[in-house]
Amino acid sequence: MKLAGKGDHILEIVLATRNRNKIKEISAKLKDSGIKILTLDDYKAFPEVIENRKTIEGNAAKKAFEVGKFTKKLSIADDTGLEVDYLKGAPGVYSARFAGKGCNYLDNNIKLLKLLQGVKGKERSAKFRTVIAIALPGGKILFTEGVCKGIIAEKMSGRKGFGYDPLFIPLGYKKTYAQMSLANKNRISHRGKALDKAKKILLKLIKTGA
Repeated sequence: MKLAGKGDHILEIVLATRNRNKIKEISAKLKDSGIKILTLDDYKAFPEVIENRKTIEGNAAKKAFEVGKFTKKLSIADDTGLEVDYLKGAPGVYSARFAGKGCNYLDNNIKLLKLLQGVKGKERSAKFRTVIAIALPGGKILFTEGVCKGIIAEKMSGRKGFGYDPLFIPLGYKKTYAQMSLANKNRISHRGKALDKAKKILLKLIKTGA
């Protein structure tokens, strides 16, 4: 893994995800930063990375490391979990497959609503947590984290975003993530906060040519 176009201060990175929604959010955050973004779509032969670690940090690190090893480029990956207090932190690391193997976003939202049926007010408190792993040359991995606290709504609202966005209302707001514009969500979200920290690291790499 190495920098591309050092003379032009361009850092070339690979996003270790095929999730179009994540790519959109990450690309928006890194826009106009002198960073060239590649995705796994640029590497058709790339094997699927099995997310089998027991922590969000572990899954992010595994994805970043394996993608970096395969592409020979600096790679970043994120893993995100929704942690609901009433459910003692569930679904957490299993957020993407909460409703079972082969489930989709709607399945996960429906299961969450059923588990919280009859639960009111502050008892529906939750937080989104994102960990971003940056795999550097030589195998070193740096981490950043972003957290956004909020409440799980009693019904789904909004058509934007993805995942649990139609149910998550950030503290201090009356709208769900799915009712917000991408710019507004990125400004306050868990992933947005983690990306702001990761962006500082990447810009430092551009400056130092590391």
